[in-house]
Amino acid sequence: MAHSRGKASHSFEPRRRARRRALQALYRWQLNDDPATRIIDQFLEEQNFDEVDAVYFEQLVREVIAQGEQLDERLRAHIARLDSSLDQMERVILRIGATELINHPEVPYRVVLDEAVELAHRFGAEQGHSFVNGVLDRLARELRSVEYTSTQ
Repeated sequence: MAHSRGKASHSFEPRRRARRRALQALYRWQLNDDPATRIIDQFLEEQNFDEVDAVYFEQLVREVIAQGEQLDERLRAHIARLDSSLDQMERVILRIGATELINHPEVPYRVVLDEAVELAHRFGAEQGHSFVNGVLDRLARELRSVEYTSTQ
């Protein structure tokens, strides 16, 4: 029977959806600089959060907003163009990936990279996924050297 596609039943799907919602919320934040609480409340009201890890969504949004400058500093070491020429969607994706690498060691770095690349494929500029993958791969090598080395 094909009616059970099963994608939502995978344990990673609620987090994948949380990352998508966080991407949208953080993109909005970049455009109008609203406080984290306001953006989170708006999204929880306006969006469907069925089968979304709402706690993880909120964590990502709060962490990226609170640590934006530190995240950019970490990323700047691995890219030449962390300025206004960087695609806004790619900037958000890189910040989400960086916050997961830094603040969420329970998420394997390969999952962080795969999820960021998927977001870039779906929402970023053409070939943005390659750029995002390269930057986050270098950041993972720096931040998670033991995990990185053990999987190579």
